[in-house]
Amino acid sequence: MALAIAYNNRGNAHTAAGDVDRALPDFDQSIKLDPTNAKPFNNRGAAYLRKGAYDLALKSLDEAIKLNPNYARAFVNRAGVLLKKHKYDRAARDYDEAIRLEPNLEAAWSGRCWTRAILGSLQAALEDCNKVLQSWPNDAATYDSRGLIHLKMGEAGAAINDFSAALRLDSKLASAFYGRGLARLKSGDKAGGDADISAAKTLRAGIDDDFMRYGVRGGN
Repeated sequence: MALAIAYNNRGNAHTAAGDVDRALPDFDQSIKLDPTNAKPFNNRGAAYLRKGAYDLALKSLDEAIKLNPNYARAFVNRAGVLLKKHKYDRAARDYDEAIRLEPNLEAAWSGRCWTRAILGSLQAALEDCNKVLQSWPNDAATYDSRGLIHLKMGEAGAAINDFSAALRLDSKLASAFYGRGLARLKSGDKAGGDADISAAKTLRAGIDDDFMRYGVRGGN
């Protein structure tokens, strides 16, 4: 099965280099040579997720979890697909399972924080985010998530601080611009709020629809 492992490893190298289209045939070949190994199924699922092929991603990740029900990373990846499909309750359950299996997996805590923030379990979400930031203080996505929590709690100042921290770490994070824009509007800074929301819409079309799904009404 060394050849199957080699194909899987080469697929991972292509994925790491951002070349998902070259990674996928390698994962397919690895699976063909050894259909009992969960890893290439997981990696193919993650590659399909990056490509935006969510149904194919889900199918691969379901198979990875069937082959290895203790595969925490596969649960995290499947939760990521479920988030894209707006199945937030199911995503939260997958993050729960990933944390149970591997309590130090940062992506699981960060993902569950974001999912709980969307679902409105704000105190539990805040605890998850704080836990991530204690150990991984440079995680832009988690500051973004905590910003959303503060926004939904009506704490505009704290939200602005967190969204600004996220943007210092990732200057192209559309959700942080949009969230900060809403928080600035709430705090009376119309010019700053409008500018942030405009920047967010330039970076990502349809972001106001995303925030409606997150339970937050859009700006101007």
